[in-house]
Parts: sequence; structure tokens; C-alpha cells
Amino acid sequence: MAKLKPTLVPDTFWNAIVDNDVCFDDQFFYGVQTTGIFCRPSCKSRLPKRENVRIFKNAYVALDENFRPCKRCRPDGLNLPAEEWINQVAGWIDVHFTETVALETLAETFHGSPYHLQRLFTQFKGQSPLAYAQQKRLEKALQLLQASDLPIAEIAGSAGFGSTAYFITFFKNSTGLTPARYRKSFHLTGRGMPNGQAD
Repeated sequence: MAKLKPTLVPDTFWNAIVDNDVCFDDQFFYGVQTTGIFCRPSCKSRLPKRENVRIFKNAYVALDENFRPCKRCRPDGLNLPAEEWINQVAGWIDVHFTETVALETLAETFHGSPYHLQRLFTQFKGQSPLAYAQQKRLEKALQLLQASDLPIAEIAGSAGFGSTAYFITFFKNSTGLTPARYRKSFHLTGRGMPNGQAD
């Protein structure tokens, strides 16, 4: 994904993006820094924040800047390979897993259908996008339980779980231990899991 940098989008180009103006499709492409995807002005994808938009004179400049073509509008006829697209989605989840991760929002952000995203993500990652996000939250919770003395409620919030009660239930279902017992076991054995069970 492209490194974020300050950007200034001229009003004419911004208005074309807002209006999905097909008349500008041959004049420029725009990339969204937070997703690393670039589109035609006429693309019907979710409107990005103006400060995250980069303007490119053609698709090849966007590719040189490490942006990838939108799967919805396919700028210049280019198509992002499915596995690379899913890796982009997974990379976004790796950074944003503490936020609310909804399938519809992911699909809209990465310019695909929820069904298509769910199917391909499961195919390449072995689990759904939401299960992948939950796994990342669990990994974060394990890390905090091992390395800090934070209260369980604070760990739940820091790892992206909506409530402490849900966190405790999910954690126990996933590991066989409550968070408190896991922490105690880890500090006693250095492993966290009884009987040599893997984390």
C-alpha cells in the first residue's frame, strides 16, 4: 500500500469523483491512499475522504506508485488478481482489527460484492474476513495478557472486543481458559496453556 502523503485535489477533479462523471474517465484516475486502490472518476465505489485522494494522469503512473486497479471499474481494463486483492483486504484488517469490521463495509471499501469477498477470502485465508479479524483480536489479547498487568476490561477494549463479557466468553471458547486464568498460567509456566497446549 502506498505511503500516505499530503495531497491536494483540484476542485474540478474532486467534483468529477463526487459526481461519478464519466466524461472525465479519459482525463485522470484517482487513488485512495488508505486502501491502495485506484479508480476511474465514474466508479460507483464509496466516496473517499478528499485528503486521502491522489490524482494520476494514467493507470501506469498509479501502478508505479504501488496502487492497484479497482475490481469494480477496472481502470484501463486492468484486473487485480484475486489473491492479491484478498491480501490487500487482509492487510487492512491487520491494521484496523480493533475497529468494527463489517463484511458490507469491507466490500464497499475494496470495491467488490460482499458475496465475492466472503467467498474469495475464505478460499485464500481459510476463514471468513470476520473470523480473521476475531483471530487478530485474540492474538492481541494474548499478547497483552502476557506482557502487561492491564485489567481484563481494558484488554478487551484494546483488542477490539465490544464488551468484557463477550471477550471472556470468546477467549474461553478459543483457548479453554478465561483470560484471568490464562494470565496466571502464563506467568507460572511461561506458556499460558495447560498440558503443553499451544496458544
